[in-house]
Amino acid sequence: MERVTLRIPKQQIEEVERMVDTGEYPNRSEAIRSAVREMLNEQDGETRDSNRPWAKV
Repeated sequence: MERVTLRIPKQQIEEVERMVDTGEYPNRSEAIRSAVREMLNEQDGETRDSNRPWAKV
């Protein structure tokens, strides 16, 4: 596995921490990996040239 460093707004990481605290995820890393998997699964049926709302700047 590769290590990735990213910046996340405090409010969002607090929500992730709540999910870890309630046992929904074992740790932050797994919660974020799950979110990435979900995003990739949503894109699975679409072409790579499609509009990606999560990639807008």
